[in-house]
Parts: sequence; structure tokens; C-alpha cells
Amino acid sequence: MSVTTPQGRFISLSGLLRDSGCAPGNLIQDPEQRIEWLDLLEGSVLYSRGDELQGRSVLIAVQSQLATIAALMELDGIAQRVVLCPPDLQFEHLPYVIDTAQVDGIVTDQVMAQLGKPRSLLFSALSRSIQPRENYEREEKETEWVLMTSGTTGLPKLVAHTLGSLTAAIQPRGTMSTQVIWSTFYDIRRYGGLQILLRAARTGASLVLPGAAESTGDFLGRAASFGVTHISGTPSHWRRALMSSAAHLLKPKYVRLSGEAIDQAILNNLRSAYPEARIVHAFASTEAGVAFEVTDGAPGFPEDILEANPSVDMHVQDGTLRIRSAGTASRYLGDNAPVLKDQDGFVDTNDLLELREGRYYFAGRRDGVINVGGLKVYPEQVEAVISRHPDVQMCVVRAQKSRITGALVVADVVLRKDCTPIEHDESLIQADILQLCREQLPAYKVPATINIVPMLGLGGAGKVLRRNA
Repeated sequence: MSVTTPQGRFISLSGLLRDSGCAPGNLIQDPEQRIEWLDLLEGSVLYSRGDELQGRSVLIAVQSQLATIAALMELDGIAQRVVLCPPDLQFEHLPYVIDTAQVDGIVTDQVMAQLGKPRSLLFSALSRSIQPRENYEREEKETEWVLMTSGTTGLPKLVAHTLGSLTAAIQPRGTMSTQVIWSTFYDIRRYGGLQILLRAARTGASLVLPGAAESTGDFLGRAASFGVTHISGTPSHWRRALMSSAAHLLKPKYVRLSGEAIDQAILNNLRSAYPEARIVHAFASTEAGVAFEVTDGAPGFPEDILEANPSVDMHVQDGTLRIRSAGTASRYLGDNAPVLKDQDGFVDTNDLLELREGRYYFAGRRDGVINVGGLKVYPEQVEAVISRHPDVQMCVVRAQKSRITGALVVADVVLRKDCTPIEHDESLIQADILQLCREQLPAYKVPATINIVPMLGLGGAGKVLRRNA
């Protein structure tokens, strides 16, 4: 029996899946393993030790996304709290996470070294396969889900959700085709990936996950061979994907972008690569939840979208977007944690907006400004201009220290794969990009240097790394 809250929300992930009408054969796969959704309902990866974790605050720290899903299926509705540990969490931050989330149980397939001060913790290892689950009394109660996001101090912020808030923007079963097969470039331990996992679970759709060591080309090839129809990622994920010779193998019906500012270049490139796909970019964050989708093929969003969704309250205050909905998180964990919502329940996204001719455009992050001699430069604005150059595949704008102005604007640029130094003079391309910037930006925003680089690194959330020097 599926247990729900008084508001009709499902208490557990297993209850959500049972209600999905999932058919036999619908599965989750990664490069190494395939598991049917229905097997997760009756199986165990905890050697049937789930009863020992009942009512506990449990950290799930495993290497495999698929094993993480299996553990979540077993623990949600049983544990008092589950903490999703992303694969890129620095080990020195682990004691902080354990203390802040009051962790008293750890599910892991890794050897845990010394965790600082003495602790009384129950470690539960994972098996490598789904085993029959022993029957034990299962009294479901709503579990708190804790996700991590980057913090300004280097320590992660711990964001508290429930299954209800995480699924608030997801349509119920029966509204999507049975032929939908989901995939994502995100890791499911991050908000963007978790949203795709929950969409698949809510509708009983199959799900194809990337492997940690899998190349972009191999992942695209595997997703294509499995017939993926719906796939999501950040703009940086997609820029990197379109550089791969395997990009043409994918035949999606639905392409979703989120997590970073969208520019016209990436939308045009995706439209060219996948002319039959519906191209959507969404605004969402770990704290604010999913706010809206844009489907008109242009960056930014129409002004009236702020009033278009009756279930999401939005407004612009002091230049930043504020959001309140059933999908927003409840709080940050920690004794000295910052306040997540204002007194009216709105989350300040810290995303600055500019209104031009009835359309809002993202100017940048309030905390990401580059100060050039007292003048503010938002990297995203400069990146949008550079991305208009026909030879540019992707770029990142960052700060470089200067004794005179405090900082200089510097751009690292990856050229399109059909634009090589053999065919083009790099110095001419650099000069051409600078000329484009001079024509479309104030002088203080024009990069002092354009560096041509072979590749840009992506962080754990799929965003391009902005390493200031």
C-alpha cells in the first residue's frame, strides 16, 4: 500500500514508483549494470539491514549512481533523514557534513578513513546486486532529503527537502508517453539529476545514467543505442556533447537545459543538431526548486512568465529573482546556517535580471561580479557575446588580479571542432573575438586577454569551472 501525506503527496520513493504503473522491462542502466524498477521495490542492497537504519540520519556515500538509487528506494520512508553525498565532495569536508546533518548511519561501498573526533556511527555496506529483501515491519514516515550545494567558504551548504518538495513540479503518471526514455548528463546526487530520476520514477520510464569514468562520446553512443528520447544537462554539458563525433547518434524528442545562463548560440546549435527535438530551458536551483520552463527558442524569459504559473510565486526585488512554491527547500542545516527564505517564504536566487523590451535576461550572479577599477562586470554577459562568434564552441570569463584596476577580465575559449589552427590563424581569431567584444560591450568589460584552450573543466554540478587568478 502506498502511504501519502494529508496533502496527497507520497511519503516514499517506493510509494511513488508503485503508483507510476511502471511496466516490467522498464529499467535503470549505467555502463556496468541494468536493474528493473520493479526489482528495486522488493530487493535490497543493504543485506536487509534497512531495519537497523530506521529512524536514523543516514549518509549515502557510494560510488555508483545506480547503487545510490537502490539505497534510496530502501531507506526513503524508513530513515529519519537521508543525506546524498555527491562524488566530488572533498574528504576533508566529510566530518563537517556528518556533524551538521547529525549523521548516525552511513551506507557506503568505500573504506572510510578516520573521520576526526570519535563517533558512534553505524556503517552499512552495499552489496553489488539486488538481493531479496527480508520482511520487516515498515512503518513509513516522511524522510528528510538533504542535498549539497557549494558554499562561499568552501564548505558545502546542506539543503533540506522532502520528497514532496522535490516532486512538486513533476507531472503525475499518465501524462507522458509510455515510449519516453530519460537520460541526463547530471549526477543524480545533484538537484538537476535528482529531478530527472524522480521524473522517471513518477512515470515509470526507463532511465540511462552516465558512468563516472565514461567519456562523453561513449555515453552518447550508449544513450542512442538504448533509444533515449528525453535528455537533460547544463549548457556546458551540451556544448561539450556537441563537440563529440557521437552527438549525431542521438535522436532525442526533448532536450532540456538548466543550471546556467542560456545564450542564443547554444540554443541555435542544439536546434541545428536536433531539428526534431523540443528544446526547453528551465530555471531551477537546489534551494528554490523548479520555477519555470521556456520553450520559445530564445534566451531569458518573457516578463509575463512571472505570473503564468499559479503554483509558483515569483517577483523581482532589488534586481534579483525571488521564488516561493511547494518545491522550495525548507532550510539550510547547521547551527550558524544562513536563512534560506525571507519572512514571506521567498528564496532569493541571487540571479540578477535585466528587463529589455518585455523580456528578462540573466545578467549574472550577484556574488560572481568582477570588479574592474570599481566597475562591475558580470562574466555571463561577456560570455554571451563571445559565444556569438562563429568559431567559438564554449568559453569561460574569469578575473585575473591587477595591481592597477584590482582585476582584469580574461576569457578562455574553446574553438569549434571544425576550426583548427591548421585551417585558421589563432591570433586572427583572437583579434576577431576581441573586435566583437569591443563592438558590443563597454570598454571595461572587454577581455584583456583571449586564451585559446583545448578544453574547459566542468564542476560536479555540470557548470563550467570559473577559476580566478
